[in-house]
Amino acid sequence: MLEAAAVDKDGRKLGFYNYSKYDFKSLLEDPDHIEENLMHYLDCFSPNVKDIFENFYIKTHIEKLSKANLLYLLIKKFSESKVDLHPDKISNHDMGIIFEELIRRFSEQSNEEAGQHFTPRDVVKLMTHLLFLENGENLKEKNLIKKIYDPACGTGGMLTSCKNFVREINDTIDVVLYGQEINEEIYAICKADMLIKGERAENIKGPSSTLSDDQLKDEKFDFMISNPPYGRKWEQDKEVVEKEAELGFDGRFGAGLPGIKDGQLLFIQHMLSKMKDDEKSRIAVITNGSPLFTGDAGSGESNIRRWIIENDYLETIIGLPDQLFYNTSIRTYIWILTNQKSPDRIGKIQLIDASSKYVKMRKSLGKKRHQLSDRDIDDILTFYRNFSENDMVKIFDNDDFGYVKVTVERPMQLNFEVTEERLQNLYSMNAFRKLAESKNKNIEKRMIEEEKGKKLQLDIIRALQKINGHYKNWKDFEKEVKRTLKNFELSNAFIRNIIHALSEHDETADYVTDTRGNIKPDPKLRDTERIPLKEDIDEYFKREVLPYYPDAWMDRKKDKIGYEINFNQYFYKYKPPRSLEDINSDIQKLTSEILELIKDDLDD
Repeated sequence: MLEAAAVDKDGRKLGFYNYSKYDFKSLLEDPDHIEENLMHYLDCFSPNVKDIFENFYIKTHIEKLSKANLLYLLIKKFSESKVDLHPDKISNHDMGIIFEELIRRFSEQSNEEAGQHFTPRDVVKLMTHLLFLENGENLKEKNLIKKIYDPACGTGGMLTSCKNFVREINDTIDVVLYGQEINEEIYAICKADMLIKGERAENIKGPSSTLSDDQLKDEKFDFMISNPPYGRKWEQDKEVVEKEAELGFDGRFGAGLPGIKDGQLLFIQHMLSKMKDDEKSRIAVITNGSPLFTGDAGSGESNIRRWIIENDYLETIIGLPDQLFYNTSIRTYIWILTNQKSPDRIGKIQLIDASSKYVKMRKSLGKKRHQLSDRDIDDILTFYRNFSENDMVKIFDNDDFGYVKVTVERPMQLNFEVTEERLQNLYSMNAFRKLAESKNKNIEKRMIEEEKGKKLQLDIIRALQKINGHYKNWKDFEKEVKRTLKNFELSNAFIRNIIHALSEHDETADYVTDTRGNIKPDPKLRDTERIPLKEDIDEYFKREVLPYYPDAWMDRKKDKIGYEINFNQYFYKYKPPRSLEDINSDIQKLTSEILELIKDDLDD
């Protein structure tokens, strides 16, 4: 706890205060009233500190400790503590390592989901460097003001890393940090850290969800960096997000909404909405693989990717190694986005496969077994800067990731025959099945109605069994069915469903046509083709479809444009399968070893 004099080691005033007369020593001098006095001590802090305590539920913990007669002992332990965490004794780096380990252990104990994880310092370092590389803002000018934002700021590590990086380049820059965090205790940690460091702690908002409660609505930022939760539902934000999406691009989610199970693309849209209108803004955000390729053409995910790429916001995606995080081993990807690309990058997207750029840790921390060394980070930054292709770098036009999903129809050709097997298909018809169902609440009447329905079903089947022959023309068979069932007073829709139930696809049969003589498409044969945006659709259709299905056609009214980034596909390297001789040799070797073991067991 902090005593009344809220100044740092150089005597500078900090952004908080406490006007209580108490400190640890005086609290211990009155053990009978220690709970009451400690509560008074907390109430004497400035509102910003009291907000931190409230989100830690400090008073609740104090009451529990007091009831258990442990409060005095705990305060005594704090008073006697010899641990010196002063910055002169422990560096920021070492303190960060200690803090990361505590966060990891807390995550494991609370059974935290994979999407809620602390970002390791090596990953933060890479993201920070990428954010401020040569394509970023010119940070050499004097007395600049730069605003940096993290919409899922956690404990604020990414924000402070960015500030340190910028101040090393130019210590005259006024770096203003902003963030929002949903978790109460983590929000409190972040705000406390900002207060102690002399930052504008009032710019850290929460605890609430950024997606449904943007507490920095009117702010725009120069730089944004984040590791938003992934693989987590945004169900709690659904009502507000959907309402805002109805506003189109007057809101934050005009490009579309992803599936309810994953909100990463919502965070990316949110960050893009925070870019400055007339000035350059840059974003570094880390995701799992889902936002790259989940969702077919026309889906929310695909539409969001389309909007991002067609507006030329996406600059680079870097595929990282697996096992970089403390409690998930999945692969992750860094997206670099900007509203003003350098001339050589306009209309281009750079993909960097850095999956092999890591060193194994001597001792794993949870699931973190790999880390990015300084050399690995330098190599990745060099790949980014050089902007040239090699085995680990690919450069594409924006259009390379787009395609048109075209619906391909084939004509309906059916034969018809009344057989026992085909008659069983009638029971899969809703209308036919419902003939033997009743919703009458009176049990006796319901049973009578259901028996009548079953009899009607059997009567229809017996009537149909009188139809002989094999038909290949819909209209001929339709006439025969209507003649046979004319006494049942069935609707035309019911008759059509019976005809379909008694049919099978037959490429030698006549085409089925509508009342105008147009050939009907067969829904069971309907297919789609994904045609790259750069290809001529008619030429593609002639080359890839018509040679196999000469009577097929495209229904261009159903065209949908989609975008996906199938990252691994672009870096796939073919590995020939092992020869049959090698496989057979291994099998024989293993068989011999197993037989030898069995023999030894029998001898024993």
